[in-house]
Amino acid sequence: MEYRTQSMTPPHAEETDCKAGQGILPACAPLANPYVPFQQDNPQTYPAQTGVVRGTLFPGLDLPFMGMVNESVLTDTPLHELQALGFALVELGEYLDTHPDDCEALELFRSYAALYEKGTAEYQKLCGPLTQRSVTENCSYDWLKDPWPWDLDANRARKEE
Repeated sequence: MEYRTQSMTPPHAEETDCKAGQGILPACAPLANPYVPFQQDNPQTYPAQTGVVRGTLFPGLDLPFMGMVNESVLTDTPLHELQALGFALVELGEYLDTHPDDCEALELFRSYAALYEKGTAEYQKLCGPLTQRSVTENCSYDWLKDPWPWDLDANRARKEE
């Protein structure tokens, strides 16, 4: 197979033997036509904690790379629970972009959104702000105060106090 070393766009179209609709790397190869099927309505879903580990909330889209299935489990911490809920909200939001009339998916989205808001409020009350945009109850900027959200040992000790 012949490969060309020049740029993808020749300075003058007449310098190539390729017809319209053909690329030049490799020489005169047909252009790719990807096909991505739409998901069916009302697809099965993983629980949020499973979906975040598998990389998708939808088993129908779970195509393990080279047959390797990620079956690890996140530790059961409030921060991991929020991460899983946040992931599920993004996945469901993307699904709802193409399936806006799927009432079951919208209801699941709303329930995860409520859990996320409640969990975020509880986490911030217990451990401090998750983001710089988080509003604190006092009049000081608490973002740089320890412990950081990912400092598990310090946050456990803080909870026990």
